[in-house]
Amino acid sequence: MWGELVNKIWELDPAAHSRLEIILLYPGFHAINLHNLAHWFWKKNMKMLASTISFYSRMFTGIEIHPGVKIGRRVFIDHGMGVVIGETAEIGDDVLIYQGATIGASADGHKGAVTRNKKRHPTIGNGVIIGCGAAVLGNIEIGAGSRIAAGAIVLQNIPPNSLVVGAAGKVVPKQPEASPVQDNSAQLEELFTKLTKLEKQVENLTGHFNGK
Repeated sequence: MWGELVNKIWELDPAAHSRLEIILLYPGFHAINLHNLAHWFWKKNMKMLASTISFYSRMFTGIEIHPGVKIGRRVFIDHGMGVVIGETAEIGDDVLIYQGATIGASADGHKGAVTRNKKRHPTIGNGVIIGCGAAVLGNIEIGAGSRIAAGAIVLQNIPPNSLVVGAAGKVVPKQPEASPVQDNSAQLEELFTKLTKLEKQVENLTGHFNGK
């Protein structure tokens, strides 16, 4: 199974100089194979061991794949650093994922224990390409053959063979916080009293010099 992944990477990546280089030095190749091992233990209900393998895989490759994720064949994570794939995600065959992409849960999937054991993450169809820094969030489906552009945010189902660009959110200008109104009447009264005294002192000095 890993042999066809090596061939797929060799086919897709012009920067690869040999299949041996892919086997030894490609973090995406290591992450997928370590995940396959972790997922096997996960299905055997040996979840602590599965999570341990996933933990060290992340430290080694910079790619975080939950051991519960279902991943198809010939999935290539190119460069890979910062990729995160959540527990209930399902990835089809021949999917290409670039660095920094997130296949995660939306806000609805982060409601604590009530969402445990429920589908919270996307289902990615065969042949999908997910660009660097893209975020595909929630229990949604990305149709086969679709392309998610770099930096795109996807929060809804996408039909097959679609091109998705841009962010779903918009920036709302934040209103500056009003400065709290301070009551300075006491300070002003004290200042007025001091000025009155100073004025009397000046008058006394003026009268003293004029008397001379």
